[in-house]
Amino acid sequence: MLSTGLPQGAVPKLERPGPLRDRVYEALLELITTRALQPGQHLVESELAGHLGVSRQPVREALQRLNTEGWVDLRPAQGAFVHEPTEQEADQLLTVRTLLEAEAARLAALNADSAGIEALEEILALGLEAVASDDVEAAVVLNARFHAKIMDLAGNAVLAELAAQVGRRVRWYHAPVARQRGGRSWAEHRDLIAAVAARDEQLAERLMREHTEHTRRSYLAQATS
Repeated sequence: MLSTGLPQGAVPKLERPGPLRDRVYEALLELITTRALQPGQHLVESELAGHLGVSRQPVREALQRLNTEGWVDLRPAQGAFVHEPTEQEADQLLTVRTLLEAEAARLAALNADSAGIEALEEILALGLEAVASDDVEAAVVLNARFHAKIMDLAGNAVLAELAAQVGRRVRWYHAPVARQRGGRSWAEHRDLIAAVAARDEQLAERLMREHTEHTRRSYLAQATS
């Protein structure tokens, strides 16, 4: 365990090319999203710089950007801390996510071709494998990939843009309940694929609404327990 609480191997490599401040930002955001950096955790510039192999300046710039976007809280005389989402924040975002995802599922049922259905089934198979091996991190990533594919099959660029704005934060909220939802979540994915393949837009919309609501309620129940 590193001094900032990062598990060994959790620090992502900084991809090149691109401005260093942007690569540091992406690395820190990934650590927050995956909860390698936990909500409420103190973020020490010098330690983060050491882990990432950079100077403190791009770390400082990244933390300021993350603060602006609501991922990090900068407290006077105390420093930077990973934001701790309130119950209201989570409820509002996950409610919006339900609206976007339900419409995407409806449109996917209208527009998906056989290649799209096959892609969903491949993600489903990988997700079931991740659950069986208790690989929560992989399950979270695959869950995000599944929902992104549904959004892609919907074929609505505006809807996709809106979903992208909340997608990473949804992944952040999903991580704590991924093990709890486990196989049930992927069983719901399987039913959704069947509805999309059958071109049953009303059923696909209803199943997605129920699916995302299950995640929302699971997160809120855990947050208040």
